[in-house]
Amino acid sequence: MGNKSVGSAAVAVTWPTWLAVAGLAVIGLTAEPASAQTYPVRPIRMVVGFSPGGPADVMARLIGQRMAISLGQPIVVENRAGAGGTIAARFVAESEPDGYTLLLGNTSTLVISPLMYKNVGYDARKAFAPVARLGTTSDILVTNPGFAAKTLGELIAYAKANPTKLNYSTPGIGTPPHLIGEMLKQRAGVDIVHVPYKSGGQSIQAVVAGEVQFTFENPAVALPLVQAGVVRALAVTSEAR
Repeated sequence: MGNKSVGSAAVAVTWPTWLAVAGLAVIGLTAEPASAQTYPVRPIRMVVGFSPGGPADVMARLIGQRMAISLGQPIVVENRAGAGGTIAARFVAESEPDGYTLLLGNTSTLVISPLMYKNVGYDARKAFAPVARLGTTSDILVTNPGFAAKTLGELIAYAKANPTKLNYSTPGIGTPPHLIGEMLKQRAGVDIVHVPYKSGGQSIQAVVAGEVQFTFENPAVALPLVQAGVVRALAVTSEAR
Protein backbone atom coordinates (compact mmCIF):
# COMPACT_ATOMS: atom_id res chain seq x y z
CA MET A 1 0.00 0.00 0.00
CA GLY A 2 1.21 3.50 -0.71
CA ASN A 3 1.96 4.44 2.88
CA LYS A 4 5.55 4.61 4.19
CA SER A 5 4.50 3.76 7.74
CA VAL A 6 3.19 0.33 6.82
CA GLY A 7 6.55 -1.45 6.57
CA SER A 8 6.26 -5.20 6.17
CA ALA A 9 2.47 -4.93 5.98
CA ALA A 10 2.62 -3.31 2.55
CA VAL A 11 0.66 -4.88 -0.30
CA ALA A 12 0.47 -3.74 -3.89
CA VAL A 13 -2.47 -4.93 -5.94
CA THR A 14 -4.21 -3.73 -9.07
CA TRP A 15 -7.41 -5.08 -10.58
CA PRO A 16 -7.86 -5.24 -14.37
CA THR A 17 -11.31 -4.98 -15.89
CA TRP A 18 -12.11 -6.98 -19.01
CA LEU A 19 -14.86 -6.99 -21.56
CA ALA A 20 -15.68 -10.60 -22.42
CA VAL A 21 -18.27 -12.34 -24.54
CA ALA A 22 -20.02 -15.67 -23.99
CA GLY A 23 -18.48 -18.54 -25.93
CA LEU A 24 -16.22 -17.86 -28.88
CA ALA A 25 -18.53 -15.93 -31.18
CA VAL A 26 -16.54 -12.71 -31.18
CA ILE A 27 -17.37 -11.22 -34.56
CA GLY A 28 -16.26 -7.74 -35.55
CA LEU A 29 -16.69 -6.10 -32.14
CA THR A 30 -14.17 -3.44 -33.14
CA ALA A 31 -15.49 -2.96 -36.66
CA GLU A 32 -16.09 0.49 -38.12
CA PRO A 33 -19.71 1.43 -38.91
CA ALA A 34 -19.19 0.89 -42.64
CA SER A 35 -18.23 -2.76 -42.11
CA ALA A 36 -20.77 -3.52 -39.39
CA GLN A 37 -23.53 -4.61 -41.78
CA THR A 38 -23.74 -8.30 -40.87
CA TYR A 39 -22.83 -7.82 -37.21
CA PRO A 40 -24.46 -6.47 -35.20
CA VAL A 41 -27.98 -6.49 -36.55
CA ARG A 42 -29.70 -5.94 -33.20
CA PRO A 43 -28.93 -4.36 -29.80
CA ILE A 44 -26.10 -5.82 -27.73
CA ARG A 45 -26.49 -6.54 -24.03
CA MET A 46 -23.61 -5.75 -21.66
CA VAL A 47 -24.07 -7.48 -18.30
CA VAL A 48 -22.51 -5.96 -15.17
CA GLY A 49 -22.25 -7.97 -11.98
CA PHE A 50 -22.55 -4.96 -9.69
CA SER A 51 -25.16 -2.39 -8.70
CA PRO A 52 -25.95 0.78 -10.70
CA GLY A 53 -23.80 3.79 -9.88
CA GLY A 54 -20.66 1.85 -8.96
CA PRO A 55 -17.37 2.02 -10.89
CA ALA A 56 -18.12 -1.08 -12.98
CA ASP A 57 -21.54 0.26 -13.94
CA VAL A 58 -20.14 3.69 -14.83
CA MET A 59 -17.40 2.12 -16.95
CA ALA A 60 -19.92 -0.09 -18.74
CA ARG A 61 -22.13 2.85 -19.65
CA LEU A 62 -19.23 4.98 -20.87
CA ILE A 63 -17.82 2.14 -22.98
CA GLY A 64 -21.34 1.26 -24.16
CA GLN A 65 -21.92 4.77 -25.50
CA ARG A 66 -18.77 4.65 -27.62
CA MET A 67 -19.47 1.11 -28.82
CA ALA A 68 -22.98 2.11 -29.86
CA ILE A 69 -21.57 4.88 -32.05
CA SER A 70 -18.98 2.59 -33.61
CA LEU A 71 -21.25 -0.42 -34.16
CA GLY A 72 -24.45 1.39 -35.04
CA GLN A 73 -26.54 -0.53 -32.52
CA PRO A 74 -27.64 0.28 -28.94
CA ILE A 75 -25.62 -1.21 -26.09
CA VAL A 76 -28.01 -2.10 -23.27
CA VAL A 77 -26.34 -2.23 -19.84
CA GLU A 78 -27.97 -4.80 -17.57
CA ASN A 79 -27.09 -5.00 -13.87
CA ARG A 80 -27.18 -8.44 -12.25
CA ALA A 81 -25.56 -7.75 -8.90
CA GLY A 82 -24.67 -10.25 -6.21
CA ALA A 83 -22.18 -12.93 -5.14
CA GLY A 84 -19.17 -10.84 -6.10
CA GLY A 85 -20.23 -10.63 -9.74
CA THR A 86 -20.58 -14.38 -10.24
CA ILE A 87 -24.35 -14.21 -10.80
CA ALA A 88 -23.76 -12.04 -13.86
CA ALA A 89 -20.85 -14.17 -15.04
CA ARG A 90 -22.88 -17.36 -14.78
CA PHE A 91 -25.75 -15.74 -16.67
CA VAL A 92 -23.47 -14.71 -19.53
CA ALA A 93 -21.72 -18.09 -19.55
CA GLU A 94 -25.08 -19.78 -20.07
CA SER A 95 -26.18 -17.33 -22.79
CA GLU A 96 -26.17 -18.06 -26.50
CA PRO A 97 -22.58 -17.60 -27.79
CA ASP A 98 -23.60 -15.29 -30.62
CA GLY A 99 -21.71 -12.13 -29.70
CA TYR A 100 -24.79 -10.29 -28.41
CA THR A 101 -24.28 -10.86 -24.67
CA LEU A 102 -21.16 -9.30 -23.18
CA LEU A 103 -19.80 -9.46 -19.65
CA LEU A 104 -17.95 -6.63 -17.97
CA GLY A 105 -15.69 -8.95 -16.02
CA ASN A 106 -12.88 -8.28 -13.59
CA THR A 107 -10.35 -10.12 -11.48
CA SER A 108 -13.06 -11.23 -9.09
CA THR A 109 -15.41 -12.79 -11.65
CA LEU A 110 -12.78 -14.23 -14.01
CA VAL A 111 -10.03 -15.38 -11.64
CA ILE A 112 -10.69 -15.16 -7.90
CA SER A 113 -14.18 -16.63 -7.61
CA PRO A 114 -13.55 -19.65 -9.89
CA LEU A 115 -10.54 -20.48 -7.70
CA MET A 116 -12.27 -19.89 -4.37
CA TYR A 117 -15.56 -21.71 -4.88
CA LYS A 118 -15.90 -25.44 -5.49
CA ASN A 119 -18.59 -24.87 -8.11
CA VAL A 120 -19.00 -21.29 -9.21
CA GLY A 121 -21.20 -22.38 -12.13
CA TYR A 122 -18.83 -21.63 -15.01
CA ASP A 123 -15.30 -22.24 -16.25
CA ALA A 124 -13.99 -18.77 -17.07
CA ARG A 125 -11.32 -20.18 -19.41
CA LYS A 126 -13.91 -21.97 -21.55
CA ALA A 127 -17.04 -19.87 -21.06
CA PHE A 128 -15.66 -16.51 -22.20
CA ALA A 129 -13.58 -15.05 -25.00
CA PRO A 130 -11.78 -11.82 -24.07
CA VAL A 131 -12.57 -8.81 -26.23
CA ALA A 132 -10.60 -5.98 -24.65
CA ARG A 133 -8.83 -4.98 -21.47
CA LEU A 134 -10.58 -1.77 -20.43
CA GLY A 135 -8.42 -0.60 -17.57
CA THR A 136 -6.58 -1.28 -14.34
CA THR A 137 -7.25 0.33 -11.00
CA SER A 138 -6.14 0.24 -7.39
CA ASP A 139 -8.29 0.72 -4.30
CA ILE A 140 -8.18 3.30 -1.53
CA LEU A 141 -8.37 2.34 2.14
CA VAL A 142 -10.95 4.70 3.62
CA THR A 143 -12.22 5.00 7.18
CA ASN A 144 -15.10 6.70 8.92
CA PRO A 145 -13.88 10.20 9.94
CA GLY A 146 -14.83 9.42 13.53
CA PHE A 147 -12.34 6.57 13.73
CA ALA A 148 -9.26 7.46 15.77
CA ALA A 149 -6.61 6.23 13.28
CA LYS A 150 -5.39 8.86 10.85
CA THR A 151 -2.69 6.75 9.15
CA LEU A 152 -2.45 3.12 8.13
CA GLY A 153 0.23 2.62 10.76
CA GLU A 154 -2.15 3.87 13.44
CA LEU A 155 -4.92 1.60 12.12
CA ILE A 156 -2.60 -1.43 12.35
CA ALA A 157 -1.48 -0.44 15.84
CA TYR A 158 -5.12 -0.12 16.93
CA ALA A 159 -5.97 -3.51 15.42
CA LYS A 160 -3.08 -5.17 17.24
CA ALA A 161 -4.14 -3.63 20.54
CA ASN A 162 -7.81 -4.50 19.96
CA PRO A 163 -8.13 -7.94 18.29
CA THR A 164 -11.47 -8.53 16.50
CA LYS A 165 -12.64 -5.01 17.36
CA LEU A 166 -12.09 -3.62 13.86
CA ASN A 167 -14.60 -4.39 11.07
CA TYR A 168 -14.08 -3.81 7.37
CA SER A 169 -16.79 -4.00 4.71
CA THR A 170 -16.63 -5.41 1.18
CA PRO A 171 -19.02 -6.06 -1.75
CA GLY A 172 -18.87 -9.78 -0.92
CA ILE A 173 -16.72 -12.83 -0.32
CA GLY A 174 -14.01 -13.27 -2.95
CA THR A 175 -14.10 -9.69 -4.19
CA PRO A 176 -10.82 -7.74 -4.45
CA PRO A 177 -11.53 -5.68 -1.29
CA HIS A 178 -12.04 -8.93 0.62
CA LEU A 179 -8.70 -10.34 -0.53
CA ILE A 180 -6.94 -7.05 0.17
CA GLY A 181 -8.29 -7.19 3.70
CA GLU A 182 -7.08 -10.76 4.13
CA MET A 183 -3.64 -9.81 2.78
CA LEU A 184 -3.50 -6.96 5.26
CA LYS A 185 -4.40 -9.34 8.09
CA GLN A 186 -1.64 -11.75 7.09
CA ARG A 187 1.14 -9.26 6.52
CA ALA A 188 0.38 -6.99 9.46
CA GLY A 189 -0.44 -9.84 11.83
CA VAL A 190 -3.79 -8.42 12.92
CA ASP A 191 -7.21 -9.94 13.58
CA ILE A 192 -9.89 -7.83 11.89
CA VAL A 193 -13.43 -8.89 11.01
CA HIS A 194 -14.75 -9.11 7.46
CA VAL A 195 -18.34 -7.90 6.95
CA PRO A 196 -19.59 -8.73 3.42
CA TYR A 197 -22.38 -6.69 1.83
CA LYS A 198 -24.31 -7.25 -1.40
CA SER A 199 -22.74 -4.38 -3.34
CA GLY A 200 -20.00 -1.80 -3.32
CA GLY A 201 -22.58 0.92 -2.65
CA GLN A 202 -23.72 -0.81 0.52
CA SER A 203 -20.12 -1.45 1.53
CA ILE A 204 -19.01 2.19 1.36
CA GLN A 205 -22.27 3.36 2.92
CA ALA A 206 -21.54 1.11 5.89
CA VAL A 207 -18.33 3.09 6.46
CA VAL A 208 -20.13 6.41 6.07
CA ALA A 209 -22.81 5.33 8.56
CA GLY A 210 -20.25 4.01 11.05
CA GLU A 211 -21.45 0.41 10.84
CA VAL A 212 -17.84 -0.63 10.11
CA GLN A 213 -14.57 1.22 10.54
CA PHE A 214 -13.07 0.94 7.06
CA THR A 215 -13.16 -0.54 3.58
CA PHE A 216 -11.18 -0.64 0.33
CA GLU A 217 -12.94 1.26 -2.45
CA ASN A 218 -12.36 2.19 -6.08
CA PRO A 219 -11.08 5.78 -6.54
CA ALA A 220 -14.05 6.68 -8.75
CA VAL A 221 -16.33 6.14 -5.74
CA ALA A 222 -13.99 6.98 -2.88
CA LEU A 223 -12.37 10.24 -4.02
CA PRO A 224 -15.54 12.38 -4.11
CA LEU A 225 -16.40 11.16 -0.60
CA VAL A 226 -12.87 11.91 0.60
CA GLN A 227 -13.01 15.40 -0.89
CA ALA A 228 -16.38 15.98 0.78
CA GLY A 229 -14.99 14.89 4.13
CA VAL A 230 -17.44 12.01 4.39
CA VAL A 231 -14.63 9.42 4.66
CA ARG A 232 -10.90 9.66 5.36
CA ALA A 233 -8.28 8.15 3.02
CA LEU A 234 -5.34 6.39 4.67
CA ALA A 235 -3.59 4.50 1.87
CA VAL A 236 -3.78 3.14 -1.66
CA THR A 237 -3.20 -0.44 -2.78
CA SER A 238 -0.66 0.50 -5.44
CA GLU A 239 3.12 0.42 -5.01
CA ALA A 240 3.36 4.21 -4.86
CA ARG A 241 1.26 6.92 -3.31
